[in-house]
Amino acid sequence: MPQKTAAQPSAVRGAVAVEFALVLIPLLVLMMGVAEYGRALFQYNTLAKSVRDSARFLTSQNPADAAYALDEAICLTVHGNTACTGSPLAPGLSTAMVRVCNSASPASAICPAGAFSAVGTGLGSINLVQVRIVGYPFQSFLPFVPGLNSIVFNDIHTTMRQVL
Repeated sequence: MPQKTAAQPSAVRGAVAVEFALVLIPLLVLMMGVAEYGRALFQYNTLAKSVRDSARFLTSQNPADAAYALDEAICLTVHGNTACTGSPLAPGLSTAMVRVCNSASPASAICPAGAFSAVGTGLGSINLVQVRIVGYPFQSFLPFVPGLNSIVFNDIHTTMRQVL
């Protein structure tokens, strides 16, 4: 009966190094993908919160007043403050992407006529205000992944009733 010999330690180390190299590349790709997905969720959440804050800001104001703070609300959506100072809350976000619909808005595809003024409810009628971010592009840190920089979020919006 032949005698069993222990494997050479250098041969075992070489096999482990090859196995590690084969597993490392897919593992790194998976980790970077999870990180980018997390960044996309974080940016979406940031935009959703800024839209909610702007709509809440506009709910206590009358759009028919001359002092209606529409520009301040747009700045609040983009910069997180009403003075439009500082960097945008998300990379690539601009004031041109923000739309506000209220009872004084002209009719458009985003703001249908009569959809925000004197909306009937079971207890009477209310006015609504809606703040929307349109066409926000997700900017990835992984430029070597094809198609990742061409992702555009769907419209991010919120609608609240105006309290006048």
